[in-house]
Amino acid sequence: MMRIKALSRPFASNKAKRPAMPFSIFLCCACISLIVFAALTAQWISPYEYTQQDPLARFAAPFAMPDHLLGTDYLGRDVLSNLLAALQTTLAIALLGSLICAFIGISLGFTAAHLGGWADNLIMGFADAMSSVPFIIVALGVLAMFGSSPVLFIFLIGFASWERYARLTRGLVLSAKQEGYAEAAFIVGVPAQRVYLRHILPNIAGPLIVQFTINFPEIILLESGLSFLGLGIQPPATSLGLMVADGRNYLAIAWWLTALPGLVIVLTTLSISLLGDYLRDRFDARLR
Repeated sequence: MMRIKALSRPFASNKAKRPAMPFSIFLCCACISLIVFAALTAQWISPYEYTQQDPLARFAAPFAMPDHLLGTDYLGRDVLSNLLAALQTTLAIALLGSLICAFIGISLGFTAAHLGGWADNLIMGFADAMSSVPFIIVALGVLAMFGSSPVLFIFLIGFASWERYARLTRGLVLSAKQEGYAEAAFIVGVPAQRVYLRHILPNIAGPLIVQFTINFPEIILLESGLSFLGLGIQPPATSLGLMVADGRNYLAIAWWLTALPGLVIVLTTLSISLLGDYLRDRFDARLR
């Protein structure tokens, strides 16, 4: 009996032991928390209105003036205030676009898995066609034809990468329908909509959340790229991509106008991407 207890102790301790979060992921979470806090409280922590101009303080370098911690631009506007406003705009557009993208992709994935047949082939064929064309080309054509408006821009951003959600959702739903809990629910006559929303969707939410974290930084880069090309956010509004575009003409004399918003874009997308990879490794049973 004593020998059995002794042999069982290592197994119990190994079972209770869980891998700790890597320090790099902890830094990513801290960076994301700081960025989200700055975006949510931009109106209260900004030292100035982001459109306020001070011609006498044009091109002030970072930390050169106590009133302008991160310097000023070519119109004397405070760079820190512009960064906070631009970060808020970029994250808001990326969040709304990501939610629209996830809603479209998940809905079409459920529809394809439920109907099957010609509807499944049509939806998946359309997804294959969308993935074969670079979306930025489609976005450039639509914005050049219809002009840039905030509502159109957000819905256009939300139409990017929906095919990834559709493929993932379709595969997960088809796999879940073969599980015992879903099959039993269908057998006893539970309506299909209730089975999908109350039983299947909560069980496949993990991979979909991971896909959201992977897709979110791509939408940030897409918004920044379109704004950089002049087809996204238009003045007097601001975004991180627009700040990079405004500062590119002054790289020789005011490097911070481009470097600081570019650094914020890199830190934001890198932190979210690393967190998404970590979550994918934790949720993927095959990798574990």
